Amino acid sequence: MEIYLDNCSTTRPREEVIEEMVKALRDEYGNPSSLHRLGLKAEKSIEHSRQVIASALRVSPDEVYFTSGATESNNLAIKSIIDKYSKFGKHIITTSIEHPSVLNVMKKYEERGYDVTYLKVDSNGVISLEELANCIREDTILISIMQVNNEVGSIQPTWKVKELIKEKKSRALLHVDGVQAFGKIPVKLKDWEIDAFSISGHKLHGPKGIGVLYINKDLKLSPVVYGGNQERGFRSGTENVPGIIGLGKAVEIMEKNFEVEQDLVRKLKLYFIDRLQEIDKILINSKDEYSSPYVLNVSFEYVRGEVLLHYLENKGIYVSTTSACSSKGSKKSQVLAELGLTDRQIEGAIRFCLSYEITKEDIDYTIDVLKDSVEEIRQITMR
Repeated sequence: MEIYLDNCSTTRPREEVIEEMVKALRDEYGNPSSLHRLGLKAEKSIEHSRQVIASALRVSPDEVYFTSGATESNNLAIKSIIDKYSKFGKHIITTSIEHPSVLNVMKKYEERGYDVTYLKVDSNGVISLEELANCIREDTILISIMQVNNEVGSIQPTWKVKELIKEKKSRALLHVDGVQAFGKIPVKLKDWEIDAFSISGHKLHGPKGIGVLYINKDLKLSPVVYGGNQERGFRSGTENVPGIIGLGKAVEIMEKNFEVEQDLVRKLKLYFIDRLQEIDKILINSKDEYSSPYVLNVSFEYVRGEVLLHYLENKGIYVSTTSACSSKGSKKSQVLAELGLTDRQIEGAIRFCLSYEITKEDIDYTIDVLKDSVEEIRQITMR
C-alpha cells in the first residue's frame, strides 16, 4: 500500500501528462527557434500550452512566460521589478513566512542597502492588513506575498493589497507566489490587480523543471538573464518543450476538474481533522477557515516529527515535517515559530498534503497507523 500525503513537496504527474510528454520527447524534438517544420511544430505546441495557461489565469497569452520553476519565477519577478523601479525607492515589503526563494533574495537586497520590512503573522499564519498599510511608504517599490503558505496552508488576503497601495497613493507593485494556490483555490489576477504571479508545474500534477511567471503587460520589465531572446526576450534559453506541453496538459485537466476536486479535498480535510481528535495531545496548525483545503499541519506532543515520519513511511504513508526545499536542514521551522508554537510543538509537527487521489479509506488507514505510531513513540519519550 502507498498513500502519498506529501503533495506540497511535489505531486504525481497525471497519466495524461506523462503520455503527452513521452509523445513530445519522441516526436517534437525540434528547436522552437528553428525555421524548419520541426521547429515550427514545437513552437506551435508551446503557444498552445501558453494559451491554455493564460485562459486558466484569465490573462493574455503575452503575459505568460515559461521558466524552469517557481524558484526562478520568484527570482525573475523580484529582481526585474527592483531593477526597474529602484530609482523610485529602496523599500520592499514581504512576510516572515515566505518561501526561501523569496526570503533569500530579500536578504541579498538587504546586503545591497535595501530596506526590507517583514510582516508578522498571527497564530493562524495570516498577516494584518492594518500593519501592511502602516508599513507602505513613499519609497516602497515592491510588496511580495505568497498566496498560500507551503507549510501550514494559510491564505493571505492578497485581494486587498492593491486597495491599500492605492489608498496610500503608492507606486508599489505586487508580486504573489502562487505555487500552492493555482489550481487549489480561486485566483483572480486581474480583479486583484496582481502585477506578477509565480507558478510551479510539479505542484499541480505536472512535470518538474517547468514553471510560469505571469507579468502584467503594462510593466515592460527588463530581463535578468540575456541570451537568444526566447520568451519575447524576457527569459532567454532554449525552451523545455516536453515540460511546457506537460504543464499545459496538467493545467487543462486541472481547470476542467477544479470544482469537483476542491470539493472532494475539502471534505477529506474536515474528515481528517475530525478523526485526528481521537489522538491525545495534538495541535492543529492549519485552521480550516484560514487555510487551503489541501494542507493540514499537525503537531504531536512528545513525538519527534522526523521519527514519526519514518514510522509512517514503514507503513507506506509518505508525509513531510516541513518545507521540502529546506527539510534536510537542521534548523527548526521558521514558519511554525512565527505562528507562536513552542519548540516542542515545532519538533512534533507533521505536514499532510492532500490531492484528488486520496480517499476516505486512505485517511482511515493513516489514522490507524498514526494512533499506533504515536503511542509507541510516546511510550519511549515519556518514560
